Formats: sequence, structure tokens, C-alpha cells
Amino acid sequence: MMKEGPGFSTATFAGGCFWCTESDFAKHAGIVKVVSGYTGGHKAHPSYEEVLTGRTGHVEAVQITYDERKISYEQLLDIFWRHVDPTDTGGQFVDRGAQYRTAIFYHDERQKQSAERSKQALDRSERFDKPVLTDILPLQAFYPAESYHQEYYKKSPLRYMFYRSNSGRDQFLRSVWQKKAR
Repeated sequence: MMKEGPGFSTATFAGGCFWCTESDFAKHAGIVKVVSGYTGGHKAHPSYEEVLTGRTGHVEAVQITYDERKISYEQLLDIFWRHVDPTDTGGQFVDRGAQYRTAIFYHDERQKQSAERSKQALDRSERFDKPVLTDILPLQAFYPAESYHQEYYKKSPLRYMFYRSNSGRDQFLRSVWQKKAR
């Protein structure tokens, strides 16, 4: 059972395929738990099959419990930006559709302000050739995905690695983040 209490906070990010987003966050010290799920839509308790149609308004997302004594929200934002294409509103890499768009779902005013500052700084950095278009939205409800999606990268490592290596995600990220700062 996960310990919760003082010093533990929650953050929610949509970065395309939640399998990849979950594995990208889970490897960092201070991350206590990462849950894949759905948020941002109009249907209560949607299923994967419903979200996949794009008609529920949800995005695939992850909800992170983190220890603020070991990792800050600002560090989570940096991890997020380094694992997405924030200029693409039509999905992420091989996954197309609004259900795969990027978004930051803030839990309070402090997170909102930090996310906005972080987005503005990334946009000003000219790291990307196009504007940063990631939405920053208030978290409404988060629905955990089905159990077979949780920790998919651990449960099905070969299938996960095959998917990830063919998604175009890592190739894009290497090309963007290995550029020298302008």
C-alpha cells in the first residue's frame, strides 16, 4: 500500500500514449506512483474502447503521486516537456487523434502558474520550430484505465519496446533535445 500524507502531492499530465508517459515518469526518484487513465472528457467512467473513438473528449493521461521532498512540480514539468511534442495538437507521434493530445491538468493555482511559466519559457526558448500549443486545464475528474494498461511497460516489456521503438517518439525527442540551445 502506498504511503500518503504530508509531503506527497499529485500531478496529472497527458502526453500521448499513456504507456509511454507512465514509463517516462516512473523511472525518476521521488515519483511514488504513476496511474494511467483518462481525463478531460464529458463521460463518467469511460472505457479504453470509448476513449479510443475520440468521442468522449478524454485524453490518455497519467496521474502521478510524488514526494515533494525529493522532486518538485517544476521538475515534473521539465520531465513532461522532454517527452512530448508540445507543438502537435493532432496527437503524439504515431498515435493520432484528440485523445492523444498533450495537456497539463493542474490541481491548484500554484500548479497552474508553474505550468504557465514553464510553457512560456519553453516557447521563448525556440527549442521547437512551431509554437508550444499544449493545453493547461483544471483537473475535473481522473478515471484510472483498465488494469491491463497499468505498468504495461513492465507487464509486456517486449510488446511495449516494439511499440515504442516504432512510434517515432524517441527519434523525435533525440532530434529536438540534442539540438544546441539557440
